[in-house]
Amino acid sequence: MNEHVAAKKIVHVFKNGRSRAVRIPKEFDFEGDEVEMEQLSDGTLKLVPVGKRKTWAEVLASMEPLGPEDAFPEIEDFLPEPVELDWDGKE
Repeated sequence: MNEHVAAKKIVHVFKNGRSRAVRIPKEFDFEGDEVEMEQLSDGTLKLVPVGKRKTWAEVLASMEPLGPEDAFPEIEDFLPEPVELDWDGKE
C-alpha cells in the first residue's frame, strides 16, 4: 500500500444538476467549504482543502532566518568605464 495514504474509502458518484459529485465521508471531513481539485497525469484526482490563505508577511514570518552559510559572497563593485558619445545635437 502507498505509504502516503493514511485512509482510503470507496464512495458513490452521483449527478448534481449537470455535474457529477461525491459525498465526503464523515471521517474525511475538513474545515471550510472549498477544495482545490487537480487531475494528475495518471488520471488520479486530488482534492486539497483550501484553508485560510496566508499573506506573504505571514509566510515570511514563519520562515527560519538564513544562516551565515547562506550569505552571498562579497563581490568587487567596479565603476563603469567612461564612454565617448559621438553626438552633435542635430537630428
